[in-house]
Amino acid sequence: MTNWKQTMQTSLRGIANRAKRDEKARFGNLSNLLNEQNLRGCFYQLRKKAASGVDGVTFEEYERDLETNLRHLVERLKRGTYKAKLVRRKHIPKGKGKTRPLGIPVLEDKLLQLACAKILGAIYEEDFLECSWGYRPGRGAREASRVLASELHGGGKYRWVVEADIQGFFNHLDHDWMERMLKERVDDRRFLGLIRKWMKAGVLETDGQVIHPATGTPQGGVISPILANVYLHYVLDLWFEKGMKRNCRGNAYLIRYADDFVCAFEYKQDAENLLSQLPERLGKFGLKVAEEKTGMIHFSRFENEPKNGFEFLGFEFRWVRRRSGKMGVGRRTSPKKLQASVRHLKEWLKEVRSWSTRRIIRTLNRKLRGYWQYYGVRGNMKSLSKLHWQMRNLLFKWLNRRSQRRSYTWEGFTAMCKHLQLETPRIMEKPYQPTLFTWKK
Repeated sequence: MTNWKQTMQTSLRGIANRAKRDEKARFGNLSNLLNEQNLRGCFYQLRKKAASGVDGVTFEEYERDLETNLRHLVERLKRGTYKAKLVRRKHIPKGKGKTRPLGIPVLEDKLLQLACAKILGAIYEEDFLECSWGYRPGRGAREASRVLASELHGGGKYRWVVEADIQGFFNHLDHDWMERMLKERVDDRRFLGLIRKWMKAGVLETDGQVIHPATGTPQGGVISPILANVYLHYVLDLWFEKGMKRNCRGNAYLIRYADDFVCAFEYKQDAENLLSQLPERLGKFGLKVAEEKTGMIHFSRFENEPKNGFEFLGFEFRWVRRRSGKMGVGRRTSPKKLQASVRHLKEWLKEVRSWSTRRIIRTLNRKLRGYWQYYGVRGNMKSLSKLHWQMRNLLFKWLNRRSQRRSYTWEGFTAMCKHLQLETPRIMEKPYQPTLFTWKK
């Protein structure tokens, strides 16, 4: 394993260094990195308990004869007989009767996609702009929200905010454009052929129907995040930074997390220009603006009306008055996300009420720690406390519905929570260090 890490990291470091030195360099022979040694290392980075694809092969089953499986896989790659298998579709509930379609590739496709994603990441991490945050190493959503709040607060130089989303982005990514973009940096037909096979792979729907998509990349595929970032790097990021921004009268700012992005402007006219030009720009690449999630607001510390807030990455941003009396941009849990979390806890507690109390509290604490880790930002204690209060009420309700006889009084329930150390709200965010996020170029 150590040898794999050293070999793979050395190769990727060499690619990254060349990509940094030469912005127009094209990389050939990338498919040579898809050898048994590197694939073996990538295999052990896959999630062992991840859902299996259409062939039903699990991590444990593939591992039993790993060396033979890897040898056969590499042989098929060299002969050009490797074929991407169908992607199993799974629909994840996202509230209000809507679902998010996820694609689950077979294990062998996941393995190759992970190796290819690492190679593409080594190249494009040197190209991606500072405004790009989603699916990148060391760049989480919570940190992106903090950077946005800090930028909006600084000097009051932004007064208008455009919040935008791309309609069904992962389903409408144009394959021809994707390949043209990759060819800007990749000069390896076999490597590009692999990516084309994954984009063209059929999708097995839950009703047994097989769909062969003309556009898109499966949301849930290991390689989909890096492909999405490459696509939007050319479609949106460069267009904004090299084109829109230069033509603005005042300050302009973009931050993007996957296909969700926010733009801030000093002048209303610049914001209106973006809204008018964005549909045409996206349309050129087969994309559309999600109109119900796109709009412009007046974001000013001097006109802090109830509607002068916006949502991004699960947070609501608005001007608030600090304890010091000064105005600042605050973040709180989005009301929609807070309600969704409460619904999730209600459904979960209802399902597990037959568990032992100790087991319920232990599992619930893990869920709450994950919630504090993301939403435990400075100034958000009120929202955390609201969730905690509703959670306690739900826990009290369902523990008392496990039998016809009531299990707890409020006094006994409070004592039990204290004894089993039920999690309480915590602010997990560390002081902001803006010097960590500076332009590389």
